[in-house]
Amino acid sequence: MKRIAMAIAAAFLTGGIAHAHGDAAAHGDATSHGDTAAHGGHGTAPAKKTQKPWGVAGDPKAVKRTVEIATRDEMRFSPSAIQVAQGETVRLVVRNDGKLMHELVIGTKKELDAHAATMAKSQAMAHEEPYIAHVAPGESGEIVWTFNRPGRFDFACLVAGHYEAGMRGRIDVAPGAK
Repeated sequence: MKRIAMAIAAAFLTGGIAHAHGDAAAHGDATSHGDTAAHGGHGTAPAKKTQKPWGVAGDPKAVKRTVEIATRDEMRFSPSAIQVAQGETVRLVVRNDGKLMHELVIGTKKELDAHAATMAKSQAMAHEEPYIAHVAPGESGEIVWTFNRPGRFDFACLVAGHYEAGMRGRIDVAPGAK
């Protein structure tokens, strides 16, 4: 009995419990890098509504359309570019068609570059952000986002080595009518 308790404790501490529920650890370690509630996971916490240069977490009831994005082990997204209108709330369904862990992180190129550099130094970073979806092999996750600012923004996979291998895409947000 003591061995079973130790095994369960070890599995919990190393992230085994998270993996069993599909909330797989990002960046190859035992640390979660996403808000499962915001990504279609098992959590129930509401998404943070912090304004970012590329928008704000969206209300699922306000979704106007869904865009499916596949991740592939060739370090590519498909599609790698999407267009939205300013003010549009979009559900991004991120499907992992590969055998490796992938994620989709929305941001500016500058922020994604900085985040990737930080991840290269410390893969044990934990994140709970509504603009990040971590997707285990064969699984799907989602982000609901309101693109309330026009411009060109980016998305990327920041799992160690994936960004550097070119796993990136862009989001073009057309200005709304005045």
